[in-house]
This record gives sequence, structure tokens and C-alpha cells, in this order.
Amino acid sequence: MRFITETEAITYVFESLARTNWRERGLDENTRDISPSRRLLMELGLLDSRREYAIVTGSKGKGSVTAITAKLLQSLGHTVGMVTSPHLTTYRQRFRVNGQMISEADLVRIISEISPQIDAVNATLDEGRYLSPQGIFLATALKWFDEQDVTVAMIEVGRGGRYDDNSLVNNRLSLFTPIMLEHTRYLGNTLERIAWHKAGIIKPHSTAYSLPQAPMVMDTIRREAEAVDAKFEWLANSDMGEYLGHPKDGKLGMRVLMGRYGEVTIPMLGRYEVENASLAVWAAGNIHGRLKTDIKHGTPDYIDRIRHGLEHVFWPGRCQKLQDAPAIYIDGAINPVSAKSFVDSLRDFLTQPVVAVLAVPYDRDLDGVGKIFAQISQTIILTQTERNVAIPFPAPDKALSVVKQYHDNVYFAPTVAEAIDLAKQHATTDGTVLMSVAQPAIGDAMRYYDLHYEVI
Repeated sequence: MRFITETEAITYVFESLARTNWRERGLDENTRDISPSRRLLMELGLLDSRREYAIVTGSKGKGSVTAITAKLLQSLGHTVGMVTSPHLTTYRQRFRVNGQMISEADLVRIISEISPQIDAVNATLDEGRYLSPQGIFLATALKWFDEQDVTVAMIEVGRGGRYDDNSLVNNRLSLFTPIMLEHTRYLGNTLERIAWHKAGIIKPHSTAYSLPQAPMVMDTIRREAEAVDAKFEWLANSDMGEYLGHPKDGKLGMRVLMGRYGEVTIPMLGRYEVENASLAVWAAGNIHGRLKTDIKHGTPDYIDRIRHGLEHVFWPGRCQKLQDAPAIYIDGAINPVSAKSFVDSLRDFLTQPVVAVLAVPYDRDLDGVGKIFAQISQTIILTQTERNVAIPFPAPDKALSVVKQYHDNVYFAPTVAEAIDLAKQHATTDGTVLMSVAQPAIGDAMRYYDLHYEVI
């Protein structure tokens, strides 16, 4: 076998990209090329599968929608593959079948087996072009899915969609979570342009579902769907589950009225998950209807299985409680809308003193996030991480100057682990720590608590 360890295999995956000036890349339409990944998938025969695919995009919540839909389909009796990004503590977390992440042995074996085709594609590329790591990861996932007899796969794209390697699968369903101004360096500086990028996941004669969007975003998705003769529907407020409150037995989670499925206790804390679960129920129904099954829509068995899936879903790092005394919660809320939702979701659980830990990349809105947490916190601790070199953070003095506009008691900790330790000191055993941090920092926190989630 060509590789022995996960580290060796992952280093190889990034070799092609590492030979380019990827740090200088601009707009995706000018700098990203998914044709090498398409060539790799075709040479491996991985685009011929009759498996059902759904692709999920958006600016927030797409990981949750991917995970919830996968859990519902699993509950309905299907063998479900899942591709998500980024990972938290290991690249293996990007690939799951029925919630189980790929083993290191399988990951290393598959990358070793497909390396001759990877080398062959790389050999045809001119200087400056590269075979995307994401394309290699997709090939790895699809080969593993074939081995595991996966019948349906949920695929989360990265920042965009149109120029995302994960969009190469023949998905008959596209799912859109709320789209906001983000990644402007790569997607463009208007909401319409960002929506255009994300709408690129829609395939001809397919179906697209969306959560509520800004009018400009909705018009863009509708226009792109019409251009490829795809059916486009969106959830209205009346289609959403209704938040009812906390579980009466004192457990963490939410009681939600989910239409014909009745009252369900979803073991997640973020209020935004109500919308994500509502979209996932639509998505699961659409996909299930095309799969071979004895479980018919609307039957008591179907309803019970949807309820079971909602009651057993878990997606780490999303409004998740990490410990007691002090209570520490973590979420990937790095824009003002998400930060406000994070705070609102936990307002009933807050005990004094409240300490906020923020790790907001330089291209996100630290000013807006800092302003929200300044209103509820006695102390704010800023931190950063080097886990993902493609996600840089503002210099400490710059970050401190931004947040000190709104709060006097602001500190900087060089690492997430140091930030957690400092937050515990300020919160004491009686307080609450809210960690509103980027995905790589969530990974650092999971490493701190030795949480890996082999199965979700």
C-alpha cells in the first residue's frame, strides 16, 4: 500500500494544490477549475452510480441540514452516505455512512488505490493548475460509498457551489439554507452574485428547495432553476416547525411542533435548527419517494420514523454544551445574525457571570459579533487558531481595538485551549461561557475535550 498513515495520505492529497499560488486566488469563476476532478471521477467510474444525491449549500446551517436529512433517511431504512466540510478534529469526519465516520485504514487504503489515477490527472495539468483536494476527497467518499452499498448520499458543498468539486455528482435535489454576504473575495461583493454561485448546484430537470431568503436571493435561485428546467419550491413560515419551549423532563433540547408529525423533542439547542429540521423533512420526503421501499408517505410507519430521526439527530459544534460548572456552550456563529441566534437560543440558560470567547476570521464581521456579545457578557476573550491556514484571523491588537469599542473587559488568548482556561477563571463555577468561534476553533475545542464523534 502506498500510504501507511492518515497524515501521509492527507499530505499527498494536498500536494497538487500546494504547488500553486493558492493564497493569491481571487474570484472562483476565474481561479477554480473542477474539470480535473471530473476527469478523475470519470476515470474511476464514480459518476456512473444510480445512487440518489442531494447537495446542500447556503451561508449558515448547511451542515445541520445535511446531517438531519441523513438521519431521517437512515431512520427510513436507507443506507446513507454523507460528505461534509470542514472537519473538526480529523479529515475522516468528512465522510460518514449511517453516521459512522470512515476508518483510518479505509481512508488510507482508498487514497492509495486511487493514487495512480490521481497521478495521471496531475501529469496532464499545466503549471498553475491543480487537482483540488476536495475532488480527491469526493472520489474517496464515492468509492467508499460504493463499497458500503450506499443508496443515497447527502453532499455539503463548501463556500459556493457552481465551481465546487462536490457539485459534480448528479444530484436530483438541491437544498438552500439562508444565503448572506460572505466570502466576497471568492464569490463577489453582492448578494446576487453570491446567490448565483450557490445556485450553480441545481441540475437540469431536478428539484430545488429553499428556506426563506432575501428577495434578491430568491429571484436569483428561481431564475437559475428556470434556466435548467428545474422545479423550485421554498418553505413559507407556515411550513416551518413551531418552537414550543424546553423539554419538560429538564433534558437539553427543544420541543417543536412539526406539522403532521406532531410534537417532537429535538436534542439540539439552537433555535435555528427548527428551520433546518423543517427543510430536512421536505428533503427526506423528496428523496425517499424515489428510493425502493415498502414505507409509504403519510403512513403511520413513515411518520413514526421521521419522528424517531428528529429525536435522535446530533451535529457537533452547533450550539452544543461542552461542560457544566461553568456551563460552556459552543457554536460556529461568526456573523451577527448567527451570533444573535446563538445568544437567543441560550438566553434562558445563562447564569452570571457570562463570558464570551470569540474567534472570528478577518473576513467576517468581528465588529458586529463583538457588539452583540458586549451586551450580555461581563468578560470577552478573543482567540484564534492555526488549524486551517486558509482561514486567517486579524492581528491581536487589531481584534482587541475592534471589540474594545463596545466593552472594557476584553482579553486576548493565543490559543483556544488558553482561551477556555481563561474563560473558566472568569466565569467561576457559577457562570456561563459562550464560545462563538469559526469551525477550526471548534475543532480545537473538541480536541481540548477529547471529543471525536466516531458515530453521530
